[in-house]
Amino acid sequence: MNSNLEVNDMARTLVEELDALHDEYVVAVNEAVAANDLGRVERLAADYDHDATTLVAEREGRAHLLPLVRARQQGSALRRLARRGRAAA
Repeated sequence: MNSNLEVNDMARTLVEELDALHDEYVVAVNEAVAANDLGRVERLAADYDHDATTLVAEREGRAHLLPLVRARQQGSALRRLARRGRAAA
């Protein structure tokens, strides 16, 4: 039973860390949007993906699997928005 508590505490801590990371990026993205810096918005979206993935991998003992090489995807809603904004500019 103690091992379950440890796992839950560790998962909660990871979630809290991911929430804090997300909050930092939300502030930075909002500042970039306010400055009409869509290139920065796109870079921040990519950086967030990288930082969140790295955080999870390190906490889960899977850092040896990094760096991940992913196929080019359509991207998140934030990335699509940044591309549309650049195309309209």
